[in-house]
Amino acid sequence: MGVQLLSGDDPVLVSEAVNKAIAEALGDEDRSLALQLLDETSLRDPDGHWRLTQLVNAARTEPFLTSKRVVVGRHLARFSNRGDYDELLRLLEELPATTHLVLVWERGVDPAMNRLPALPKALSEAVKAAGGVSLNVTPPRGKSQAGQWLRDQLGQSPLRFEPAAMKAVEQLVGADHGRIVGLLRTLEGALGAEATVTADDVAVYGGDPGSVVPWELDDAIDRGDIGGALEVLHRQLGSRHPLQLLAALAGRYQRMLRLDGADAADEREAAAILEMKGSTFPAKKLWGQTRRLGSQKIARAIRLLAEADLALRGAIDWPDELVMEVLVARLAALAKR
Repeated sequence: MGVQLLSGDDPVLVSEAVNKAIAEALGDEDRSLALQLLDETSLRDPDGHWRLTQLVNAARTEPFLTSKRVVVGRHLARFSNRGDYDELLRLLEELPATTHLVLVWERGVDPAMNRLPALPKALSEAVKAAGGVSLNVTPPRGKSQAGQWLRDQLGQSPLRFEPAAMKAVEQLVGADHGRIVGLLRTLEGALGAEATVTADDVAVYGGDPGSVVPWELDDAIDRGDIGGALEVLHRQLGSRHPLQLLAALAGRYQRMLRLDGADAADEREAAAILEMKGSTFPAKKLWGQTRRLGSQKIARAIRLLAEADLALRGAIDWPDELVMEVLVARLAALAKR
């Protein structure tokens, strides 16, 4: 059927590429029968070791009641060391004709992996040899290249952007490239798929980056204020993609996980552990909430975040807004108890 290798470090852009790849690979097939998605939680054996065996076995399984299988392997950056991905290389040499394989080189939610490892050359070459295609969705870092990348994204949309609207989008998105996904969906839903977008449209539907204080959701959750947290969430969803909000929340609880058990005596020590520069106030808030929650609740929060990540990526048939509402309510409830 084919192989696709996707890579990138922006969770929103990666998720968008994965969803597109799945939709194209499935075609008219029944998603519940033809699709199998495995992530880092699925690729760990009972002894705690990371294994590709389950992914390989899934790819070699014959389809049942469908003409093909679409197997997706996420968070494969976990297998970056030489020898870790040998099973995958052998699979690519003899991939069944009835399997479409989507490989995603990305980080997971494990805080131990604080950066995306380089994609092994042997893996990309094996994908090419198998007749597959590779796509890196990470935007370029240079200002001019990043600007061109953003204009390319707008050009691929069915919407038509006036020059002033394109400039407004660049100013709105800034370095937060993943925000373009939610913005395009909002504009398409509000204006129609083939509408002409003006600068005023971007101002109205793009959301004001300063309209919601970034830490307002964190504070409401920390207070255990479920109603208040949901109110802030709904305002933030107007200008930010659910995966962006999830990534921000996950990063915060991962920092709490680092502080848990680190025996920081005060916010200065907490800031040093978290390698935070400047004001120690953010570290003070994290340190205080870590002490209030304790190890069990922090671990529970990490599990809730992982479940929400899977849900947003299609593991369950829930609207994105509902997934985030349930997550935020549960996180706030943890702080309330």
